[in-house]
Amino acid sequence: MTIQPARLSDPAVRAFVTAVNAHDRDAFLALLTPDATMSDDGADRDLGDWIDREIFSCNGHMAVDKETRDGRGLVVNYRNDTWGEMRTRWSFQVHDDGRIARFETGQP
Repeated sequence: MTIQPARLSDPAVRAFVTAVNAHDRDAFLALLTPDATMSDDGADRDLGDWIDREIFSCNGHMAVDKETRDGRGLVVNYRNDTWGEMRTRWSFQVHDDGRIARFETGQP
């Protein structure tokens, strides 16, 4: 059963999922530290290029199945117009100020 974004435990992760699903790039970027980084399937990627290509230009959507690590880890059915739907894992490093410093995604 899918966990509704509003019910996610960690406020930063909740806002991340909400911004992705609303296709709100500005809200998404406001959640990140200025030097935020990310990786996809274990390889570091250019964050700006990746989010445009994998989320915002192709209608990315996260349907959360499970939370781990007190809400900073997710198992998600992720879909976009490019790749269709796939089961993915997401992990977040959140600074004390509540902004995301790094996220990692990939297939489980």
